[in-house]
Amino acid sequence: MERTPRALLALAALALSNSPALAQDDRPGAATEYADAAARERGNLSQLAVLGTSHLSSLPDDFDTARFDALLDRLAAWAPDRIAIESIGGAECAYLRDYAFAYPDVAETYCLNPAPALAALGMTQPAAAEELEAMLAEAAADRPAAERRRLALLFLATGNPTSAAVQWLRLPPEERVAQGPLTADLAAYLDRRLTRQNEDNIIAAPLAARLGHERVWPVDEQRGVRWLTPIAEEDFGAEMMALWNNPATQERMGNLTGWDARVAAGEPVIDWYRYMNSPTEQRLAVQGDFAAAAGSTLPRGAGRQYFAYWEMRNMRMAANVREVLGDGYRVLAVVGASHKPYYERYLGMTSDVEIADLDAILAAEANGG
Repeated sequence: MERTPRALLALAALALSNSPALAQDDRPGAATEYADAAARERGNLSQLAVLGTSHLSSLPDDFDTARFDALLDRLAAWAPDRIAIESIGGAECAYLRDYAFAYPDVAETYCLNPAPALAALGMTQPAAAEELEAMLAEAAADRPAAERRRLALLFLATGNPTSAAVQWLRLPPEERVAQGPLTADLAAYLDRRLTRQNEDNIIAAPLAARLGHERVWPVDEQRGVRWLTPIAEEDFGAEMMALWNNPATQERMGNLTGWDARVAAGEPVIDWYRYMNSPTEQRLAVQGDFAAAAGSTLPRGAGRQYFAYWEMRNMRMAANVREVLGDGYRVLAVVGASHKPYYERYLGMTSDVEIADLDAILAAEANGG
């Protein structure tokens, strides 16, 4: 079919003529509702479930992570096509390293150093990413062990250690060995990675491996930290501590401390997660933290600066999640609980995404844990 400018204009006119009829509305942004209506009329919207979580590195070292099995069972039953995690992608980490003058210590704090894996491969990071994408483009119900080891190494080289852990988990234990460019040190790192106590390794990687996924999708972003520097650190900290000293924060901390004790005493983990994702917890988190910052009139302006950083970060994270959602995927986003209302607000405004009821997902047959 001809694709001249005139033909493209004709196609656009046809699309407009077939779009759902809406009453004229001159509100700013109201025109986007035509896209909302068209996507709803077509149906099959992308699905997003947001699992807000505590950062599980705070669990006791002897916590029995098998208690998360009931949670994983319910998430697996929802059958997401992709899992997004609160981690920075390798390309973003490379940017943070290249522009370290603006982001001192940020890459060192949040990113895996890919240098050992790149040295083992004798490749640059873009070359490793190109090979990785080419391998994953060849869909396979399963892969030979050597291929999975290669994928694990490539994920390390591209700065995605949780996806490397997914590949390692999909190998039989006897095949989790050094071979070829995958050195003994790198294999030992992958073994240690499986034992790290955080939400990526307790929830995301095991769930991805169980579902037969090849990877998880990092969506975090930290470029906004650059703008948290104009105020002297001691002044910034003093104002933020003053802002956080409010009834909502006190109520929230009391609730969370109570849940810590209940979980330690044997309360099901899945009930803990239902509370973390409840409207009560979301309301207290926003009231005690971000609303307090947004409404601050303290003289140094720390609250408003912090809130600008927080909104900027969540908008960029939401854009990254939207990329993972693509054109019809079902995505589970595992993220710190305070991000959940912002994910759901920003992504809930998009035309082709539907927010799933996480409590309904967790409530179904929620036994044990």
